[in-house]
Amino acid sequence: MHTVEKIGGTSMSDYSSVRDNIVLQPSTGDGYYNRVFVVSAYGGITDKLLSHKKNGQPGVYQLFSSSVEDDSWLAALEQVQQAMHQLNAEFFNDPSLADHFVNERLLDAKKCLLDLQSLCRHGHFSLDTHLHTVREMLASIGEAHSAWNMTELLQRDGINARFVDLSGWRAQHHTTLDERIVAAFETVDLDKELPIVTGYAHTSEGLMTTFDRGYSEMTFSRLAVVTHAAEAIIHKEFHLSSADPRLVGEGNAVPIGRTNYDVADQLANLGMEAIHPKAAKGLRQNNIPLRVKNTFEPQHYGTLITGEYVSETPCVEIIAGTQGVYALEVFDQDMAGLFHSYDAKIIQVIKEYRAHIVSKDINANTVTHYLSTNLKTVNRIRRKLESLFVEAEIDQKKVAVVSAIGSDLKISGMLASASSALADAGIDILAVHQCMRQVEVQFVINEQDYQQAVKTLHAAFVEVFDHGRAICLAS
Repeated sequence: MHTVEKIGGTSMSDYSSVRDNIVLQPSTGDGYYNRVFVVSAYGGITDKLLSHKKNGQPGVYQLFSSSVEDDSWLAALEQVQQAMHQLNAEFFNDPSLADHFVNERLLDAKKCLLDLQSLCRHGHFSLDTHLHTVREMLASIGEAHSAWNMTELLQRDGINARFVDLSGWRAQHHTTLDERIVAAFETVDLDKELPIVTGYAHTSEGLMTTFDRGYSEMTFSRLAVVTHAAEAIIHKEFHLSSADPRLVGEGNAVPIGRTNYDVADQLANLGMEAIHPKAAKGLRQNNIPLRVKNTFEPQHYGTLITGEYVSETPCVEIIAGTQGVYALEVFDQDMAGLFHSYDAKIIQVIKEYRAHIVSKDINANTVTHYLSTNLKTVNRIRRKLESLFVEAEIDQKKVAVVSAIGSDLKISGMLASASSALADAGIDILAVHQCMRQVEVQFVINEQDYQQAVKTLHAAFVEVFDHGRAICLAS
């Protein structure tokens, strides 16, 4: 019986902590082996290869895709190389072998992109048809770099680590993800070797097409399923806590301890992923528990997520939310009785521009979608909708969403208590959403009230009950 464990990029950048807190202190207590590690690229490297996840600053991919005539991506690729060499110098006394490894990958990528750029300067070839492949190729370099380095460093420190490259670099055949995993592990002896696996895996379908930057979570999930792992573990830089400690205070936020995949899905919808819902699906269907641990507190049991768990008593387990949400409202008197026709077209436009729907409201003549995206995308969606519904009134407003989430929220008078607490704090509620499944209640509020709303709801539903009775006795 083995575990499959994923290490995030920020943790990977601190090798000593990864070695001492994760590899040398295994959660299973059965020694260093019978574990598989899936690693992300070092913090900031994928941003440089693709584009910055938060501020949108262009990386190699975005610069390359913007213009066939523009060579600015070459300078960006050199910056990636410099950043990787700097990391290698921090980890190795003699970084020459590590530098050679990344140089080889980066040179191959450079040659491919130059050839493609030259080809697409002719009118018969379109760059757009190749961009998905370019993005995946560039992303793979980051994970290959960190996995190769970690393997070498662990071997130096006496662990029989093995580099397992799922990136498909120079591969002759396209395969499915499961087929690539099976082929890579045919000769791996889990009793004697510690596989260090690239978080990116090349597949015939293309992982990034479906999972975007969350591709490493799918690799992690399928590895656990295909190899029949006893437990899947994610090592993060923080605990999965009852709220963001930076907002409610270190002494008030507590690790959740236990919850279920339903709660994990709600968190993912808010952009606070414990794991991507589609990656969690495989674990859930195969009854593989998921544990989220803090890299820097190795003795803590972390948060165990299973399919069947329900808290012993109804309670709020976590207060979470998201800012930068745009409420896009479409009002049309003719919508009454024809809602589904209108909404189908609206959703099609939203999907076209790849905006994430956090929630939505409907009534007889109005539908409002709450979109987690940027203003530029919202404006594009709005203009398209205005051309489709010429007689409709379309409005937009920047808001925030704060949610109370738990495996069992059948708390008598909860809506009244939450509304009263927010009102007492001077916070106006713009909309409320609660479904019959009773795992989440969402409050749409003005964006400037976000931090105070999180503090208020956490105080009302977690802190006041002795921290949710240790989060509903979940630990």
